This record gives sequence, structure tokens and C-alpha cells, in this order.
Amino acid sequence: MTFATLGLIEPLLRALETLGYQTPTPVQAQAIPAVLAGRDLMAAAQTGTGKTAGFAVPLLQLLTMEGPKVAANSARALILCPTRELAEQVHASVAEYAQNLPLTTYAVYGGVSINPQMMKLRKGVDILVATPGRLIDLFRQNALKLNQLQTLVLDEADRMLDLGFSEELANIYRMLPKKRQTLLFSATFSDEIRTLAGQMLNDPLTIEVSPRNVAANTVKQWVVPVDKKRKAELFVHLMRKGRWKQVLVFAKTRNGVDALVDKLQGLGINADGIHGDKPQATRQRALDRFKSSDVQILVATDVAARGLDIEDLPLVVNFDLPIVAEDYIHRIGRTGRAGNTGEAISLVCADEVNMLSAIEMLTRQTLNRHMEQDFEPEHRVPDTDASGQVVKKPKKPKKPKTSGGGGKRNLGKWVDSGDAAPVEPSIKPVRKVPVFNTGPRKKK
Repeated sequence: MTFATLGLIEPLLRALETLGYQTPTPVQAQAIPAVLAGRDLMAAAQTGTGKTAGFAVPLLQLLTMEGPKVAANSARALILCPTRELAEQVHASVAEYAQNLPLTTYAVYGGVSINPQMMKLRKGVDILVATPGRLIDLFRQNALKLNQLQTLVLDEADRMLDLGFSEELANIYRMLPKKRQTLLFSATFSDEIRTLAGQMLNDPLTIEVSPRNVAANTVKQWVVPVDKKRKAELFVHLMRKGRWKQVLVFAKTRNGVDALVDKLQGLGINADGIHGDKPQATRQRALDRFKSSDVQILVATDVAARGLDIEDLPLVVNFDLPIVAEDYIHRIGRTGRAGNTGEAISLVCADEVNMLSAIEMLTRQTLNRHMEQDFEPEHRVPDTDASGQVVKKPKKPKKPKTSGGGGKRNLGKWVDSGDAAPVEPSIKPVRKVPVFNTGPRKKK
């Protein structure tokens, strides 16, 4: 199968050839004909499967071949993204695909001045890439009208719900024309996502390129148990032992990012960090330096790293496990892309066992453990299994009390017929199932 057999027009074929696209990925092969046919779409595809081209390329063709010229302060297609970083990345990709077409594209997001964005929208744009909050701001200030909208794309819809955008999505839904095409893309499909799809999509075609909630099989995953206080020391040890050259590290908090970066820089290691408190320009500069190998270690929070596209990244390290199990899939999806192999190493301490259990339940596998010599934890990380259970170590049976001194004592059931053999207690697994309430909020 080639892109030409999917029915794409010549300017798009030339752009794809220039960008080095040779054959469609599975998600592209299924999504492109469906979008061209005007179908609503619900697609489960992990990052790195080519999903952006899967919706952007046919969307560009529809806008070129059909519909009126865009009006002032309007958009003909809207792509919603959960973060600024992903919005910028998607917009850059759309602009590359549209290089031979007479279409306009633009990206709007928070964290920067709204005035230049309002000025840019005065003439209207064919494709607008936006984050939910900034889109609503522009709409409420009458800088954007959506009555001309033909297509809505929800990119990484699962992450939008994880970040608490359910209310914003409900508001945006009320702003949209009823007659439109809607495309929903997500790395994983939760029950909340399926509910959202039921509300916003009309008889959608469902595509599941990867097994539900399963990490790519090109990524080797393993866990190193360690005490929390020795995580940084272990990371440096593993880095030097493995001679790591380029590593993306995930920390749970902004303070955690800064602390690890300070530690590494103090040891003369070329490291930088990105998180939500840092200005957009600073984050972009750190990312560019990491991509060009000027920075060896990039430490990031989940929100800041969402949508990062780093070519041939060999290794991802979870310095902290994510609170939301689905984020584990997103994290390790940064490596092992496009048929390349990658590694994902998680440094896990005892109080993260429930997070580990949730990840293993989601991915339906028990992650291999490797005990690093001289870093064996004082606080044991309990055993887990892929059913979401933490297996507690059995307690030693209590010894029966014996009488002391000369006086008789009431021994209850312990009689002088000899000590009864203690009964070994069975191992009792304790189920720990995380509860995620990320669905759209109900009106009171």
C-alpha cells in the first residue's frame, strides 16, 4: 500500500515524499480513507504510530477540495491539544504537510500574550490548533467564531481528561455547530473516553492499532528497587555504568525536577529540566539543546513532556512513578518508536508499590525486577502481580505462651499435652485498585 492508493492529491503526496514518508503506518492506512469519506473517527493509537498525519493529511485535503473560503475571525478546522508543547508540535507537523497547499494554519495556547493571537485571527485561519483554555478565552472575547467549523479533532483526549479539562470540553461542545465531522485520537481508551466519544461523535468508525493500554513491544521495561533517599545516587551509578548518552527522566513534581537537575549539575553532568513553572522559551531552549545532544540528561514532569518528539531516543527513566497509571504508557512511548528498540527503567521505592501495582494491572504484565548490587533497599518493595495485587509477606506465627514460676496459670487452650504445631498462615493478597474519576462533571 502507498499513500497514492489512499486517494491523496498530488500536492500532499509531494509533501509526504519530501518529508521522507514512504508507506502508510497502520493507523494512517485506516484513518485517512475514513476521514476523506467524512466519517467520525475514534482511534486508539500510541504516540509514535503516525496518528498526527493520520488525521492532518486527509483534513488538509478536505479543506482544499471542499468548503468556502475562511471568513474573518473564523476557523474551518479545530485541533484541540492538552498542552502548549503538543499544540506547537502538531502545528509544526500540519504546516509541513500543507507546504504545497494554499491553506493557513495557526496555534494558540496560554502562557503567552493573547493580543498577538487575537490579531492573527482577524483574517481567519483554515486550521487552528489550540489548547482548551485559550480557545475559550478567544471565543469569549469575540476574537474567534466557530460557526464555519467543518471538523473538530480531539488529540490525546485521554490526557485532556487527566488534566481536568472535562468542564472546558463541555463548554467547547456547546460552542460548536451541530453539523460537523469529529475525530477523536487517544493513546489509550478509558471508560471516560468512551463516554466522551458517545457524547461528541456520530456513528464513529473505531480504530485500535495497538492493544488497549499496552506498551509498545519494542521497549524493554524493568524495575530497580531502591530506597527513596538513594534514588539520585542510584541514577548516577546506572548512568555511569551504562555510559548513557541521552536520557529523558521523569520526576513527579516540579521541585523534584529542580532537585535532580541541581544534583546532576553539581556532579558535572550536563543536565537540564522542564516543568510548568518555567517560561515557554526556556523550556523550548532546553528541549532543543537536548535534541542536539548539547544536554545529556533532560528531566521533566509529565505535563511538560507531553507531546515531545525526540528522534531515536534510546532510554527513558522513571525517577518517580506516575500517580496516574496511564501516564506510564505515555512516558515510555517516547522511546522504541518507528521500529527502533528502547529501554524504560523505573526506580521504585517501597511507598510506590501501589503505583507499580496499578501500572502492572493496566499493562497486564509483571515488570521484571533487577536488584542493583550495593543499592539493595532497606525497606523492601513488596511483590506485585499483573492482576493489580500487592502480595504481602506472611507474618511469622506467634509462639504459644508458656507458664513461668511455680504457680499455676490458666493457659486457655494450651494444655499440657504438648506444644501444638503452629499453623502457617496463607499468603493473603491485598487488592489495591486505583480509582480515577476523570469523566465530564455533572451539572448540579
